[in-house]
Amino acid sequence: MKVAALYDIHGNLPALEAVLKEVEKLNVDQIVVGGDVVLGPMSKDCLDLLLKLRIPTHFIYGNCEVAVLNEMDQKPLAKLPESVLEDIRWTASQHTMEHRQIISRWPKTLQLTIGGLGSVLFCHGTPQNENENFTRLTPEDRLIPVFEKVEANYIVCGHTHMQFDRMIGSKRVINAGSVGMPFGNPGAYWLLLDEKVELRYTLYNLDSAMERILNTNYPHAEEFAHRNVVNPPTEETMLEVFRKAEMIN
Repeated sequence: MKVAALYDIHGNLPALEAVLKEVEKLNVDQIVVGGDVVLGPMSKDCLDLLLKLRIPTHFIYGNCEVAVLNEMDQKPLAKLPESVLEDIRWTASQHTMEHRQIISRWPKTLQLTIGGLGSVLFCHGTPQNENENFTRLTPEDRLIPVFEKVEANYIVCGHTHMQFDRMIGSKRVINAGSVGMPFGNPGAYWLLLDEKVELRYTLYNLDSAMERILNTNYPHAEEFAHRNVVNPPTEETMLEVFRKAEMIN
């Protein structure tokens, strides 16, 4: 079985469309969407596209789904910068109650048996919390308590938008990267799982994507287009940011 893992799309429809074209060419059997489809300029369109795929598609939720659902349900939002709260409110306003019902049924984790890999657990941040941050540089001894009890050979995560493939104790942990909001070189990052683990990268028309994003009513469309699509921050910059904000103690 060949599985594509698509994480952190963040409403970037052009990036998602480009990745799905590659997925179709590769004759992928199943897709796992690893959270944070929403909170971005074309969140509704991304979700609608994923829900209509002919390829069997599984979903788990990320921290942004939680935030958007809370806004739709008029629950208190976490303490966040006002600009982020504005994006959450706008994104929530774009989605229907049918979307709300669909997203609310997504699980926190998903486990599949894949080809020669065996058991694979998919989560957003960590198996225990969709908000927890860690990177390829987080010391192993801090992570072993989080992963050692997971009953799977492989764990696939996202959330920090940077790909890695590392061992944590006896577990192989892979970050799929971000389809729509990467750190590092611009483009779309994702993961292919079959007999082996393959970190994938898809370059798409960035100028066209920027134009499409700027034509939306997203509150911070210009910032998203320039900072998250055409000229994203470097991995070195974001590794330092996440080092200071790591939530695993």
